[in-house]
Amino acid sequence: MSSIKHLVYAIIQFLREQSHMDTYSSDEQESLEVAVQCLETVFQIRIEDRHLATAEPLEELFTNNFCKNDKLPLSLSSLPDNAEKAIQLKDEGNNHMKEENYSAAVDCYNQAVQLDPNNAVYYCNRAAAYSKLGKYIEAIRDCETAISIEPSYSKAYGRMGLALTAMNKYEQAITSYQKALDLEPENDSYKSNLKMAQQKLRDISSPTETGCGFDMASLINNPAFVSMAASLMQNPQVQQLMSGMMSSAVGGPAAGVGGLTDLSSLIQAGQQFAQQMQQQNPELIEQLRNHVRSRSFSSSTEEHS
Repeated sequence: MSSIKHLVYAIIQFLREQSHMDTYSSDEQESLEVAVQCLETVFQIRIEDRHLATAEPLEELFTNNFCKNDKLPLSLSSLPDNAEKAIQLKDEGNNHMKEENYSAAVDCYNQAVQLDPNNAVYYCNRAAAYSKLGKYIEAIRDCETAISIEPSYSKAYGRMGLALTAMNKYEQAITSYQKALDLEPENDSYKSNLKMAQQKLRDISSPTETGCGFDMASLINNPAFVSMAASLMQNPQVQQLMSGMMSSAVGGPAAGVGGLTDLSSLIQAGQQFAQQMQQQNPELIEQLRNHVRSRSFSSSTEEHS
């Protein structure tokens, strides 16, 4: 293994020198740097390990190591046990993702990270599994870790954008997608997700939204509001009130027997309905009242020609 480390150290030094040459494009230079990081991680070699340096030219070192044996000494069996096991766990996690068994995938990626904590892929894959489980904060944290290990990892920026979008943090999501596209300009998925996040940001900033920042669309999609509404509609008293309100609205003062036959009765029914909602969720009703007040204030201050 000592001779292999000498060879790998020489290869790393060669690749590092090549990555700084102007003859390569920026993308090619980044690829060489990533290759260096992978070799350093797998073989646990650092730039400070100067004792591994040799005066023997790389070509001769390579020939002497490979021509003495029929098989390649850098086969998977020569990798450190931890790195090899981590790769197997990553593959198992990927299979669980295909089967939509996201919790099992997280378990596999967890073990891979423990065995090889400097591999950005394992964090990024775990971020995808976390997002599928709705654990967006954990997903973002894993993407950030992956980026800290490999700053040019476009997939980590893309997956962070997905998690941020799911949390309605559209401005931050747009930044992530733009960074992903900077690194991978032809990726159609990043382009599509960026446009979607930009549209979402425009929607919440459109004139149809209220000036006080109250999001009616979010209210309608709020599980607490939906649950409260469903509970109210199961209440016989509320059902009677709603029936009366509809009868009065459709039939007017001449509505059938048992219905609401005048405007004052309709107002009274509306007040009773509001009281029922107040008992169910007083905080939500206060938000609605503030919303109505803000709309009234906005209308009263409009300039008319």
